[in-house]
This record gives sequence, structure tokens and C-alpha cells, in this order.
Amino acid sequence: QVQLAESGGGLVQAGDSLNVSCEASGRTFSSLAMGWFRQAPGKEREFVGAINWSGGTTYYADSVKGRFTISRDNDKNMLYLRMNSLKPEDTAVYYCAADSRRRTYWSGPYYSQRGQYDYWGQGTQVTVSS
Repeated sequence: QVQLAESGGGLVQAGDSLNVSCEASGRTFSSLAMGWFRQAPGKEREFVGAINWSGGTTYYADSVKGRFTISRDNDKNMLYLRMNSLKPEDTAVYYCAADSRRRTYWSGPYYSQRGQYDYWGQGTQVTVSS
């Protein structure tokens, strides 16, 4: 069983930066492929970005590419999302997700799909005012 807990959301103005974090427990963190998703009111949960087990490879949605950065610290069991140049359309609940199943291959497009993750956090609200 994997437990995920997001933190760091809040209310910011357009153009500001914000960091959100996700603490994982219950499994060796370096064995988990991780991702970030978000869900705005009335919309489907959408992919934000993903990172492989070592943290050496990342993949982003086009809507956040160049503005958001995913990183991880396997020693601290932490996943991070650095968000720069925030826009009102970035307003959403942000969720971290983990794939605990053994894989031999990591692909960004594969991990952009919600169904590839078997554990989810409770989410943290990010609100960007114009």
C-alpha cells in the first residue's frame, strides 16, 4: 500500500510561482513512477507531468511545458512540482499519483494516462487570480 499526501497549494496572482509537494510512504519511493494531474471544477482530471524512477526523465503536458518542473528526492520520499508564470487557467486541485507495479520501460506518453497509476493523493488546491 502506498500513501500519498500533497501540500503547498494556495492562492496566488497570475504570473506568480508556487511549489507543491507530495510525500510518499509505504513503498520504496525509488520504485514508484510518479505523476502530477489536476482537475478544475466541471472538468476531467488532466495530465500535468510525469517523472521516471530515478528522476532523470520527465514529460509534460503542452499546456505547462516550459513553465512547470517536476522533480523528486528519492532519499526524502518526496515529489515536487514547481509552477512558474501561473495563469488563471492553472486553477485546479493538483493530485500526485504513483505506479507501484514493476515496469522495465518508462515512457512519457504511457505515464500521461490516468489508468497507469494505482495510487492517488487527496489533492491540494491551487487558485490563480487574474
